[in-house]
Amino acid sequence: MASPAISHWPDVDALEHRLARLVSTPVRRPDDATLADYRAWFEKHTAGSRASAAEAARYIPGGVQHNLALNEPWPLDVVRAEGPYLWDVDGNRYHDFLQAGGPTVLGSNYGPVREKVAELLAECGPVTGMLHSSEVRLARLIHDFMPAVSRFRMLGSGTEGVMAAVRVARAYTGRAHVIKVGGAYHGWSDQVVFGLRIPGTGSLEATGIPAGALRLTQEVPPGDLDGLRELLVANEEIGGTAAVFVEPVGPESGTHPVRHDDNARIRELCDEFGALLVFDEVVTAFRLGMGGAQGYFGVRPDLTVFGKCVAGGYPAAGGIGGGDEVMSVLEGGLTAVGKRAFVGGTLSANPLSCVAGYHALAEMDRTGAPGLAGRAGDRLRAGLAALIERYELPYVTYNIGSIVHLHTSGVLHLSLQDPDFFNQLGPRTEMLGQMSMAYSAEGLVTIAGSRLYTSMAHTDDVVDDALARFDRVFARI
Repeated sequence: MASPAISHWPDVDALEHRLARLVSTPVRRPDDATLADYRAWFEKHTAGSRASAAEAARYIPGGVQHNLALNEPWPLDVVRAEGPYLWDVDGNRYHDFLQAGGPTVLGSNYGPVREKVAELLAECGPVTGMLHSSEVRLARLIHDFMPAVSRFRMLGSGTEGVMAAVRVARAYTGRAHVIKVGGAYHGWSDQVVFGLRIPGTGSLEATGIPAGALRLTQEVPPGDLDGLRELLVANEEIGGTAAVFVEPVGPESGTHPVRHDDNARIRELCDEFGALLVFDEVVTAFRLGMGGAQGYFGVRPDLTVFGKCVAGGYPAAGGIGGGDEVMSVLEGGLTAVGKRAFVGGTLSANPLSCVAGYHALAEMDRTGAPGLAGRAGDRLRAGLAALIERYELPYVTYNIGSIVHLHTSGVLHLSLQDPDFFNQLGPRTEMLGQMSMAYSAEGLVTIAGSRLYTSMAHTDDVVDDALARFDRVFARI
């Protein structure tokens, strides 16, 4: 029998207390001499990456195409990935806790899936624009793992999945307002660039987006179910709520963790007020078990948003799923009239993504990868907690299966209500970059220095070696 992907649920009240203490404590980072040592390591060992980054800065805004690639003092030019490791152009090896942003639960560049993709490319190429049997097999497999997904529409990304979910919810309910939880990231489309990362920030990051695009988007603080009810009640006077969007483990993949029963209570509120419940499972689908977060919590959403997980980390993948009736508004055709919502995408459900997705999910199920990844997450979190205690640091670590959090600066837990917010924002954001540089100089790649994804490939020996590297960083704080 496969191991459970989540062995325990964190004590949210205790975490909130510790996180509040973290943001009230002066930043604890490597001193300037130590940071200079780390920078010197990059100067000596990553000349190829530095050259690539310099040329990228000439042709790419900000020098990177995706924020995951940001790194101090410059992005790493990675040329090889295998299991729990990455290698850069200069031959340096790193522990890969990025895992392509979360979808590679089997480990990076998993051989059996890669072989199936190679066969597909040799036979028909990546895109034909026609139906391919792998589309059907993938949709059926997702339904088998997630019964709430009777129908699955594949798209090009998680952002597109959210865009479709907003449109479907409004078409199906005839209502306009959508509510999200503050701090949650649901992609970069106009309607949801609101209250990103730090709860309460509203349209702070909505540069280039007209106010009208956000007029019908509302934000509620994490865990504030009374506040959610108040919004739902108020919206009844102005046409009602189309949908409530949640990351089921909490905003930013549990950076702001929720209480174990929050999703069930939100389900009840949505039923009471006739709003659709949308689970954004871009990260949690299949990573927290083959049934995703909805399987773990035993809560059935009306719509589920998927991201790269549906292609096992291969490109051009995302989608939306739900019950027969609500998904009927996406039935295809040359026109969209009546209650049908128009959603397109030339590369949606391309053969490459679908073949990769089908075989990745089948392999994850066969090998018990979510449970093995979760076990690695438990070991990593326990080791980090022991280091934090040994060095008497204010840092906070916890895990939700294979999603491991390590908060050192606390920047995402600042409050906009704090009059010192903007004075704290800069130094704490800068510290994240400094910690990320320290980690990567020790051979550790993380997500912004504060989140780590484990995979089936993260064996005990791999995790223990990574912990020894964290030890070297923490010893110099």
